[in-house]
Amino acid sequence: MKLKKNKNKIILSLITLLAIFSFAISISSAETATIDEQLEQLRGILDSSSNYSDFQKNQMLLPALKELLESGIPFEVTRGIIENSVEKSVDAYDMKKVIGVILDTQQDGLPTDTLFNKLNEGLAKNVNNSEIFSVISTKAENLRKAAEILNEAQQEGLEINGGEEMVKILADSLENDVPDESLSWLLKTGTAEGKSIEEITEISEELSYLSLLATDSGLSPEEISKIFMKALESSKSVEEICENIQNNLETQISTIKIEEGGEVKPSTTSVSGTLPASSEEGPVSIGETPTQEAGEAPTETGGAPEPSTSPEEETPPPPEN
Repeated sequence: MKLKKNKNKIILSLITLLAIFSFAISISSAETATIDEQLEQLRGILDSSSNYSDFQKNQMLLPALKELLESGIPFEVTRGIIENSVEKSVDAYDMKKVIGVILDTQQDGLPTDTLFNKLNEGLAKNVNNSEIFSVISTKAENLRKAAEILNEAQQEGLEINGGEEMVKILADSLENDVPDESLSWLLKTGTAEGKSIEEITEISEELSYLSLLATDSGLSPEEISKIFMKALESSKSVEEICENIQNNLETQISTIKIEEGGEVKPSTTSVSGTLPASSEEGPVSIGETPTQEAGEAPTETGGAPEPSTSPEEETPPPPEN
């Protein structure tokens, strides 16, 4: 009797396993059929345009789109890419390159929605295909750098919430030429101080603003990096860094203005619109007016002798009351 019960249990277990196995196969088949059906819809969109050859559709684009779907990119997003690209007559080879960048980013486990946003924005503005590809490639590279900054902080034991959102925030700042070291310092220091993701985002956005301000002021990336690094060295908390960068930035810009306005350069024009009388004269301080009056020829060594003037004539008369 006991043997019969054990036999029944074994049979029941086998039936259960077969049912589970059959269910898994049916789900897999359904998913495959779904992707195949989705590819047929995408094929129909490509067929609606005469710009793509059979080779480009069947051996370039559709296999790449299949990889995109299999990697987890939603069908609606993928379809939107194709519809916009066909509408704007995007070259098949350029489309394939863009899909490749998006696929690589997805497979690296990085957020891809910002790439789709850039792509759709570029297509809507009729931006040149090569420029769109360049922007998307740069964005993808910034996402990788941002992920490296985040991973480095986590390896040091910092617990950072909202990892994917933080990667986007850091990537946006990198896009605005904020130095990597500054963002790494911000993330580590801000996390150690218990700052929320919102607070770190606000500081990151302010760093982007200051970086853009420095660029608009004519500073090179190397000069900007030095300004940021100097601020890091003198900052004890994340609250101080933006103020220190601003102070250093003002000092640097003032120095540039002094060099441009204080030391007369060959390309600099005087008040009257003419070039300076001589490049050998000493620097003119900011706010100081040139002593030479308009229309009076400069005195140069080796030139024709000029009538001498008495000291009284050289000294300007006192202002009348």
